[in-house]
Amino acid sequence: MNTPVRTRIAPSPTGQDLHIGNAYTALINYVFAKKHGGQFIIRIEDTDQKRLVEGSEERILASLVWLGITHDEGPFRQSEHLDVYQKYAKGLVEKGHAYWCACTPERLDQMRKKQEESHQPPMYDERCRELNLTKGLTIRLKVPREETTVFHDLIRGDISFENKLIDDQVILKSDGFPTYHLGVVVDDHLMNISHIIRGEEWISSTPKHVLLYQFFGWEMPEFAHVSVLRNPDRSKLSKRKNPVWVSDYKAKGFVPDAIKNYLATMAWSFPGGKDIFSVDEMIKEFNIEDIQTTAPIFDVEKLKWVNAKYLKESDINEFYDNKYPEDKVKVIWPLVKDRMKVLPEFESLAGFFFARPEKKEINPKIVEVLTNCDWNHDAMEKAIRGVAGEKARDAFMELRVAVTGGSVGPPLLESLEILGKDETLIRLGK
Repeated sequence: MNTPVRTRIAPSPTGQDLHIGNAYTALINYVFAKKHGGQFIIRIEDTDQKRLVEGSEERILASLVWLGITHDEGPFRQSEHLDVYQKYAKGLVEKGHAYWCACTPERLDQMRKKQEESHQPPMYDERCRELNLTKGLTIRLKVPREETTVFHDLIRGDISFENKLIDDQVILKSDGFPTYHLGVVVDDHLMNISHIIRGEEWISSTPKHVLLYQFFGWEMPEFAHVSVLRNPDRSKLSKRKNPVWVSDYKAKGFVPDAIKNYLATMAWSFPGGKDIFSVDEMIKEFNIEDIQTTAPIFDVEKLKWVNAKYLKESDINEFYDNKYPEDKVKVIWPLVKDRMKVLPEFESLAGFFFARPEKKEINPKIVEVLTNCDWNHDAMEKAIRGVAGEKARDAFMELRVAVTGGSVGPPLLESLEILGKDETLIRLGK
């Protein structure tokens, strides 16, 4: 590539946190930039002031840090550069590529109602288009009506739109803030963004952006639109059916590398069908043209399977949270990590090490032989089998329930070794 590769994500701080779909897009942008020795930038698109959620920006940035998707520049905020957008919008009016609109919100509401009643598409009726107003409430894009706008998508090929179907979109609002369409084009140009990789929901907006680039006389970036994530039933990912925020998955005990690994497989396959791989491995093998256009299915159960693989190969130092004594946790971790899918399962599997269960009746012969045997796996097994005989299986289960409070858990005798002889015998009523 001749120009330096610069990609970005531009989340809006209008939700609780970073959407898992935005995390997916961020990963693709990050990997593509690093593949080509480029930079990955973060921009906060905060021009929709009415929908801003307090603390959202901070949580979005924190989630990106937690995921390990690190940015080279930013975060930039659109709200800090209103004068820039206003200058460019008025410049388009002077060139005849935009116009002032004096239509009030009430008038526009009436217009839309009439269009709905007559089953017309909801588009501006161009009342102010040829009035040559020198001032108004908003500024609208003046779309050439007799042409077709074509752009090339790196994933989907050439895409064309008839201009007569493209609305004369508002580009500068009455409050002086730009709409998404003007803001994104101006920012991407000024930040030298070379590749715009975003969700497919923005395909219908891209012709407006292409026209803006042409009107400004700016070099066009490359476009690539990835498919949005879907639930297993093919519906759009939504919080009604699945957690959608990155913080949700963090709270549920998923680890960053597992999330990135799973997101990477959404619409792209590692050569050779490899399921478990790092971001660095992905960077070496990734080609954006290989992304599939079919809607990727985000399956939490499959994510759990990936997460379990990472937990199995991990060290507790990566996840230690100070809840329990570190020296004890380090000894317990190898016993339970192969049985875990998410981190909170440590509590259900190993909580008995730190809290005594209710007292249970147990065969006194088992208590006696454990009292007198050496405290290691082989000695305890031999002693218990010696008194239980053919009922050894029942004896071990009775012992497990008495010591741990449950019928399932990590290997029993290894657990007793960690608990220690004194604590075990106390739990057995000795």
